[in-house]
Amino acid sequence: MTDERLRDVLDELVRREPLFHRPEFGTTRADFEALTAPDFWETGASGRRYSRAYVLDALEERHKDPPAEEWKTSDFHCRELAADVYLLTYTLVLNGRVTRRATIWQHGSRGWTVLYHQGTVVQEPDVNDT
Repeated sequence: MTDERLRDVLDELVRREPLFHRPEFGTTRADFEALTAPDFWETGASGRRYSRAYVLDALEERHKDPPAEEWKTSDFHCRELAADVYLLTYTLVLNGRVTRRATIWQHGSRGWTVLYHQGTVVQEPDVNDT
């Protein structure tokens, strides 16, 4: 559950996700460079680690001929990790595939910057503790 004092941060970050799928925040390599920290990295659904350079190359290629995508997000939660550093988690259904997403965002003088992102494929339904 998101702490009520983080409601404005949550609302701002929800508008920015799913990461790299919001054209209003950019579609060019320069846009994505500005959005990501110099030491950004990502863990993909496969468990592979992707460097910032690899992600930027992939995004540049994807946006040459953008694919038709159907996506829906839900279950957003935000947690403050340190001063101006936030963990945003959510569920993404993209073209029928369900993943849990986690993005670490930092707010600074340049605005919002992504430090880390991870997507994990949902294989089975959640198990709730009782």
